[in-house]
Amino acid sequence: MTSRGLLCLLLGALAWGQATSSPSAAPAQTAPAPSSQAPETKPSSPQAMPGNAAEPEPPDPTSVAPDAPVITLPGVCEHPPADKTSDPNCKTVVTKADFEQLLSAIAPNIPPQAKRQLATRYAMGLVMATKAEQMGLDKTPRFQEMLKVSRTQALAQELNRTLSEQAGQVSEKDIKDYYDKNAAAYESADLERIYIPKSKQVVTPKGVKPTAAESKAQQQQGDAAMKAEAEKIRAAAAASGGWDKLQTEAFTVAGLKTKPPATAMPNTRRSVLPASQASVWDLKPGEVSPLMSDSSGYYVYKMGKKGTVPLDQVSDEIKGKLRTQRMQDSMQEIQQASTPTLNDAYFGAPPAAPNFGIQMKLEDTKPDAKAPKPAPKPNQPEPK
Repeated sequence: MTSRGLLCLLLGALAWGQATSSPSAAPAQTAPAPSSQAPETKPSSPQAMPGNAAEPEPPDPTSVAPDAPVITLPGVCEHPPADKTSDPNCKTVVTKADFEQLLSAIAPNIPPQAKRQLATRYAMGLVMATKAEQMGLDKTPRFQEMLKVSRTQALAQELNRTLSEQAGQVSEKDIKDYYDKNAAAYESADLERIYIPKSKQVVTPKGVKPTAAESKAQQQQGDAAMKAEAEKIRAAAAASGGWDKLQTEAFTVAGLKTKPPATAMPNTRRSVLPASQASVWDLKPGEVSPLMSDSSGYYVYKMGKKGTVPLDQVSDEIKGKLRTQRMQDSMQEIQQASTPTLNDAYFGAPPAAPNFGIQMKLEDTKPDAKAPKPAPKPNQPEPK
């Protein structure tokens, strides 16, 4: 097989091979069951039916010998004559072994139906590369620079692939050790939760525009009313239950028209709740939590049945975590080995870090300054 610098073709195919997933299996075709009232008859073949073209037979790569040609390019030579005249006997032959070696390097996950397209692109690339060499383009400084950049890119991709394979070598012992060391993360429980919005929707009569002071007063009154409502709902939940009804009541009092969230939270893991609500896991079955709050609202929990997620149900999850962590550790170790220094006089000063609209005041730097309010925690419903 000819060896040439098909940089754009190969790198493009490399990206294609990485992005293309393995082909999904075609749905099995089930033959119709024979009728019990009539003898079984064979369906007519597609060739026998008028207007229907015969379906091509699917290829059988196993029937092709490794040294059999799969791509032949007449008139394309790896070492053309010195006078660059056409040689009728000159040709380039790509065998099955050659082509499959190419696939394993640049597109290992390519679907079978796409191999022909890649072979056509590769063959045309060989033709163009031959013409480029005849024109001496492989000797130009521009090509040499492209070759260096492409080599760097290919090596970086090969390193990434190798590290990914190494990170994925997670043994059953590794998984079991991680499961045992992080047993708390795999505790689960059937919880019930009521969410009470912290603010009340203020309805202003049409045509009335309250002043800033009036709006602030209305907001404060609404917040006080919702806090009182939250305490009332917590007491009712602990006394009589009816959590779905109490959840609906919370949204009604808050003036929200959206559908309230479900109160049942079966098979809930620790990671679902924010760290500020971790004390829920200290509750005993049947026990109701104190009223909890954050920047978005108030929460009441009730502990149900506790348990532990079996190892076999989280084995793939743990394997993925270990693989990701190992990959990150490997990349971090490599990247920390050398930190690039750029010439600001040539590239310009680095861009300033975005402040996301937050302006720091002088008094914020004082030791007694109030800390800013924390952002809403994830995995919590927001009032609409």
